[in-house]
Amino acid sequence: MMVTQAALAPEPASPPTTAAPPSFSWIPEGSPTAMEQPIFLMTTAAQAISGFFVWTALLITGHQIYRHLRCYSCPNEQRYIVRILFIVPIYAFDSWLSLLFLTNDQYYVYFGTVRDCYEAFVIYNFLSLCYEYLGGESAIMSEIRGKSIESSCMYGTCCLWGRTYSIGFLRFCKQATLQFCVVKPLMAISTVILQAFGKYRDGDFDVTSGYLYVTIIYNISVSLALYALFLFYFATRELLSPYSPVLKFFMVKSVIFLSFWQGMLLAILEKCGAIPKIHSAEVSVGEGTVAAGYQDFIICVEMFFASLALRHAFTYQVYADKRLNAQGRCAPMKSISSSLKETMNPHDIVQDAIHNFSPAYQQYTQQSTLEHGPSWRNGAHVLARSHSLGGGGGRDNEKTLLLSSDDEF
Repeated sequence: MMVTQAALAPEPASPPTTAAPPSFSWIPEGSPTAMEQPIFLMTTAAQAISGFFVWTALLITGHQIYRHLRCYSCPNEQRYIVRILFIVPIYAFDSWLSLLFLTNDQYYVYFGTVRDCYEAFVIYNFLSLCYEYLGGESAIMSEIRGKSIESSCMYGTCCLWGRTYSIGFLRFCKQATLQFCVVKPLMAISTVILQAFGKYRDGDFDVTSGYLYVTIIYNISVSLALYALFLFYFATRELLSPYSPVLKFFMVKSVIFLSFWQGMLLAILEKCGAIPKIHSAEVSVGEGTVAAGYQDFIICVEMFFASLALRHAFTYQVYADKRLNAQGRCAPMKSISSSLKETMNPHDIVQDAIHNFSPAYQQYTQQSTLEHGPSWRNGAHVLARSHSLGGGGGRDNEKTLLLSSDDEF
């Protein structure tokens, strides 16, 4: 009997030591501690703050787009300006919707896909706008052809020492931006497919995850496109000086660069464990979704300041004194709707891509129609091109420059 009592004695003392404490400490860690830091993204305050910045940015940029369409006097320029301005409503509203649906692990991927695809569209349109400012490839080549490329580490031209500008240089700039318009949608579609099969998660740099490969391809593509913009600005900065290019270049590149590097920084922080997941009885959100939520909230705030800067960079007042109507009145609403439809038609992009990537690219003919009189823009005396769709006086004879592509860049 003494042996059995001694054997039974430890049994009552062991249950409280092994069972109770672990179960008691695990429950608070799952709910309040994990939710304490990122819970702000799910509050009404976060949605209200981001919503205020988003809707204010939409009103500012919407009014600016309306004024450009109301004074649609230079369609060949304003077409690209309106397309660039649409980056604010698309980025802002898309990010806000993604933030509202933060608790769903799938929705933010689809919202981000739409936003990122338009990013590639903006880079191409900005380069095309610069081409239009300067009168097209022929006018640009007549100014820079044969000039030596200045070696500069800041602009990334140190490896081009001894080379000269040629038609191949301009073709490279166009191809570098157009490839991003192709690569980005393909990567977006790949992301959606990989997400559906559980092979994609933001911040997961594992070799078995699609995030690593999508990030590498995207990084190479966007870097090449932005490098082409740098090269083009470096070659034509003096020609573009009447159009205040510094603010325009800074705004377009900052919007794209900030959104990309912010996402990369948040992915690294997530990988380091600085961004915890949200897990409770009510909701469960992974670290990648929380990081994307922070990215969306930051973009909502940034788009307000971007709308103010873009309003000054691409002002409509330059075109306000050139009316489509001969009596001096602004365009009617019907004309505004047709101008908007013409602006968002991607036909010119398709034709430009076919032309620049065609293997039959041997010679390029660019026609530039010039006006007789000079015009004033931003306080500088510049030569203006006629953009009237109908026939009219005041035109000089058409100047056609035939450029050979034998001298590649």
